[in-house]
Amino acid sequence: MSSSARRVVVCVLIVATLTLLGEAQLNSALAAKIQTVMSRPEFAHSNFGIEFVDLQTGQVLYAVNADKMFVPASTTKLLTEGTVLARLGGDFRFHTFVYRTGPLDKNGTLKGDVILVASGDPNLSNRVQPDGTLAFVDEDHTYQGPALPGDPLAVLQEMAKAIATKGIRTIEGNVYIDTSLMPDGGHEGGTDVVQSSIIVNDNVVDLTGKPGAKAGDPTTITVSPDTGYVHFVNKLVTGAANSKPSLDLSQPSPRPDGSIEVTLNGSLPAGAETQTGAYPVPSPTRFATFALRKCVADAGIQIKPGKASETPDFAALKKFYTPDNVVAEHTSPPMSEDVKITLKVSHNLHASMGPYYLGLFVARASKDVLNAGFKVENEFLKSANLDLSGASQGDGEGGDWADLFSPDFMCRYLAYWKTRPDFSTLFAGLPILGKDGTLAKIQVTSPAAGHVFAKTGTFGSEDRLNARQMLNGKGLAGYVITKSNRTIAFAAYVNHTALPNDPDAAQKVAGQALGEIAAAAYDTLP
Repeated sequence: MSSSARRVVVCVLIVATLTLLGEAQLNSALAAKIQTVMSRPEFAHSNFGIEFVDLQTGQVLYAVNADKMFVPASTTKLLTEGTVLARLGGDFRFHTFVYRTGPLDKNGTLKGDVILVASGDPNLSNRVQPDGTLAFVDEDHTYQGPALPGDPLAVLQEMAKAIATKGIRTIEGNVYIDTSLMPDGGHEGGTDVVQSSIIVNDNVVDLTGKPGAKAGDPTTITVSPDTGYVHFVNKLVTGAANSKPSLDLSQPSPRPDGSIEVTLNGSLPAGAETQTGAYPVPSPTRFATFALRKCVADAGIQIKPGKASETPDFAALKKFYTPDNVVAEHTSPPMSEDVKITLKVSHNLHASMGPYYLGLFVARASKDVLNAGFKVENEFLKSANLDLSGASQGDGEGGDWADLFSPDFMCRYLAYWKTRPDFSTLFAGLPILGKDGTLAKIQVTSPAAGHVFAKTGTFGSEDRLNARQMLNGKGLAGYVITKSNRTIAFAAYVNHTALPNDPDAAQKVAGQALGEIAAAAYDTLP
């Protein structure tokens, strides 16, 4: 080898060595920042699982317990919504039809029933905007946040107007909701909302409470939507100015007309701001039925049910589900919009429906739909050549004790998504650090705000022994876009953290900590 050639080789080796030393120093800085967070006294008995992977090189930049399984909480939604997006497609839309079951005479009298056939559309609400997008607030109303402005029955009102446009003035029959696709089922674990193929206003009634002027005064409660299905008996009083708000709801008591009565007990502190809450309706089908009947009446259509049954034979009535008998229809915004909503606000009901959608619309299953949906997801993940030994899942939203993932599995999953042509759709749905969704209040002043795009997760329980809360799992998984536009996939979990009895403690302690860990990558990596 000539002397000049040797000099070239030496130079290359020096550059390579300096590059490796530089990377090592950067990774050392990242590790130091992460260690500072994990060493805090509040995490003395906690378990951390973390991994950062450079998606340009495939290099693992940092890892601790990356091959161990952790309670992922709502980061589980990444798998659910990713599979729904991949297998149904971002352009998938729900089509909800309303049919008549009899002839319409020249006077506008329908001698038959009107039946809305539920399609599984999760957004029969005022989320739908004129431009076809879906609106959200960072703290969703199903988590006791404020409801969206406007009429929560907006979609049903439009359908009722369409029925009137068909010339129907009187219905000599009844108005029904056919939920044969998926009847009212179990309660979603995180918000207690009932799963069903009919979803009006996310299957909740929004409550707004305002205290009186002084302790002992009655409170003011407003209800939306007020369909006549739930009758609230307000026994809330105004508490002392420094007291904590409390609310106790009685078990629903049935009324002869099929509606229910619920008593509200508790107190709202004097001087407090307006309090918001949501009541999950026990029967989405009955709730939607009352709502549609109200909307039909509001449209100027008279209903004369006679002795009609509250539970008709829908199988026999399907013969009327033909194009000629359509009196109203609604087409949902594309699935890409619902994926965004579900990920941004961590919507439990929408995510819990994901496996059912896969079972119903991909597997075309009529029985054991949930397991059919998970089989679709299993096949999707295997087609991505992912090792499922680091994954376990029991529901769509992340509230099942079977939900367990390793940080390494989650990073490999995120890396796979970066290669897909529909990656931008999934990416657009992720909350942005310090900016929106469930990350709106996390690391707001950090330089990394606006550069971390990730799904959050919280799963806790009550530690009655010590009169405190136990945070079983807090998670954050997604992507960091570095200063040089490198994409870093990461998954960070902390399990088993004791918290005080403060509803905001999970965010203040663990949420901020995981946000800080994600921000460390932006701070230290070029």
